Amino acid sequence: MSVLVYTESEQGKFKKVAFEVASYAKAVADQMGTTVTAVTINADDTSALGNYGVDKVLKVNDASLDKFNANAYASIIKQATEKEDAKVVIVSSSADSKYLAPLLAVDLNAGFASNVVEAPSSTSPFTVKRTAFTNKAFNMTTINSDVKLVAVSKNAFGLKENTASAAAEDFSASIPEIKVQVDAVDKVTGQVTIADAEVVVSGGRGLKGPENWGMIEELADVLGAATACSKPVSDLGWRPHSEHVGQTGKPVASNLYIAVGISGAIQHLAGINASKVKVVINTDPEAPFFKAADYGIVGDAFEVVPKLIEKIKEFKAQQ
Repeated sequence: MSVLVYTESEQGKFKKVAFEVASYAKAVADQMGTTVTAVTINADDTSALGNYGVDKVLKVNDASLDKFNANAYASIIKQATEKEDAKVVIVSSSADSKYLAPLLAVDLNAGFASNVVEAPSSTSPFTVKRTAFTNKAFNMTTINSDVKLVAVSKNAFGLKENTASAAAEDFSASIPEIKVQVDAVDKVTGQVTIADAEVVVSGGRGLKGPENWGMIEELADVLGAATACSKPVSDLGWRPHSEHVGQTGKPVASNLYIAVGISGAIQHLAGINASKVKVVINTDPEAPFFKAADYGIVGDAFEVVPKLIEKIKEFKAQQ
């Protein structure tokens, strides 16, 4: 009766969230005195999961699953859950998992807790801590169903190394008819994505135009960060909509979020509240972002950011 975890991959490679949810599953399994079984879909090398406490891997390989399909993936995870007689199923809070988790909860008749940030405070009854009200508060949720489904917030639990054997076996799941076909997917390559980034540098209308975005990209480069923007910036066409973060864009749960020239509209703050440390650079000391930020600099971004880049480069050169 293992704890089952779905470990996401893309083009055969595990995403960072795969190792975070595996770490979480190991913590739950230790509390319950059981093992961790991971289910993978079209992942190439699964041995790395053993570094994060996975004891067994159920490998599903089928070319029809190369493109994510919520119904098909939920069906496969359900079958793996039944095979392992798992009572706890762990997924991430990625965009894909947000689509499949509700379907999986219905398929398993499972109580579902999303946005979970800590290992269970108790497994009998099964109680977890979750964020609420767009990360402004926490609540303790008890799941009373026979099977429990948990979605772990990004960068909340972290990566915990717990070496195990991770014995792999092929799993011949029944794949339902895929009615929606994906013709093509356009992705930015060679850059840190907002979804996986631990550091995000974001710009707003205070940058005055797309021609000034070079300093945002340079700051992101020296920090190994992803670049992002506010909604007005993407609406104006200065940056692609894929970089828009906020309540109506992509949510951000980075370890460090740097906002340059962003006033801090409530919709933007709602989308980045899960970030652990928030830094704002703005000329307006009354900008709403200063009330939400951990650190703030009142100043002209065109003066502050170049100096910040210079100091970071000096610091890195001394390491």
